[in-house]
Amino acid sequence: MPGSLEPLDLGIQIPYHFRCPISLELMCDPVTVSTGQTYDRASIESWVATGNTTCPVTRAPLTDFTLIPNHTLRRLIQDWCVANRSFGVERIPTPKQPADPALVRSLLTQASSESNATPSRLTALRRLRGLARDSDKNRSVISSLNAREILLQVVFANIDSELSHESLALLVMFPLGESECVSVVSDSDRIAYLSRLLFHSSIDVRINSAALIEIVVAGTRSPELRAQVSNVDEIFEGVIEIMKNPISSYPRALKIGVKALFALCLVKQTRTKAVSAGAAETLIDRLSDFEKCDAERALATIELLCRVPAGCAAFAAHALTVPLLVKIILKISDRATEYAAGALLSLCSESEMSQRDAVAAGVLTQLLLLVQSDCTDRAKRKAQLLLKLLRDSWPEDSIGNSDDFPCSEVVIRFCCS
Repeated sequence: MPGSLEPLDLGIQIPYHFRCPISLELMCDPVTVSTGQTYDRASIESWVATGNTTCPVTRAPLTDFTLIPNHTLRRLIQDWCVANRSFGVERIPTPKQPADPALVRSLLTQASSESNATPSRLTALRRLRGLARDSDKNRSVISSLNAREILLQVVFANIDSELSHESLALLVMFPLGESECVSVVSDSDRIAYLSRLLFHSSIDVRINSAALIEIVVAGTRSPELRAQVSNVDEIFEGVIEIMKNPISSYPRALKIGVKALFALCLVKQTRTKAVSAGAAETLIDRLSDFEKCDAERALATIELLCRVPAGCAAFAAHALTVPLLVKIILKISDRATEYAAGALLSLCSESEMSQRDAVAAGVLTQLLLLVQSDCTDRAKRKAQLLLKLLRDSWPEDSIGNSDDFPCSEVVIRFCCS
């Protein structure tokens, strides 16, 4: 009933009218729809996004989908949170309102008009970037108003200018369609410009350039166009140099750098160029610094580079390569395990030294665990191939006298089959 109170796990009761009728949770950004009912913004936006056209409470049709902020209710909720902070209730922040499409359209016009003074255009771009940073909703509004096409034009029509750099910083906040990606990768002058920016004096410009390179390469299906980008002089050197920046000072550098490197290494013909630019040493040196998703991408890149002889040789020459790959098995994720096992298989197939290093690092234990785990079938197949490859390298007592694995016949089965 309205006005009733319901118990929460916090040991306090939340007023009924502070709860969203959809999620039944405390509203953080209450908004009112055309029927006069109030909901939490995220909940009603999700309701409408799934195709619903009626008010969830009244079932009356929504005559329009305008969401009006209920400031009075939000302030009451905030006051209630403050009054109950002794119970561990945190005050909800005052939400930033979504960008007004009319304002966004005006800013885009201001930024793109060549008749406007440069400071005015820069101001518009910076305001747009601030709005884009605020929320996904704002980015959606900006993108819907032809922003990507406008920004691409500004980036490449104002070479080596602050306008180009500001537009680039905003552009990389949006995904690009394939036609937009092709418009960049098929233009050698545009790619050459982005490659030059990889060596700009500003680290932010360098990172944003690498980000756009990754976006357009990953968004292009044509192998020929991808290869054209990967063949650009010093593009690998620029991307790899970005990855060397300390994560404490430039947290985006490592993430963007490995994404760009992976996208470029999908082109088989140019992987040797990546190796020559120092990709192997940098990937291994920074492997422990990656977050989960980025670690998977780094390991996938290592496996790709291990498929070319120069890559195998470079990774085998690094003393930490094999121990790190062995240690990673079953530690990060199923994908990471699969990539690590694949890289080890390539290395050990080419180098007896890598085989000895793998055995010394405890690869038998890891592979035994892997083949009996719920990991992917591809990871298990790679583990089985690696067990067979290394069967002559095990210490004499590693199979028959394993205290850790009473079912060591698994190893015997794979080694003898």
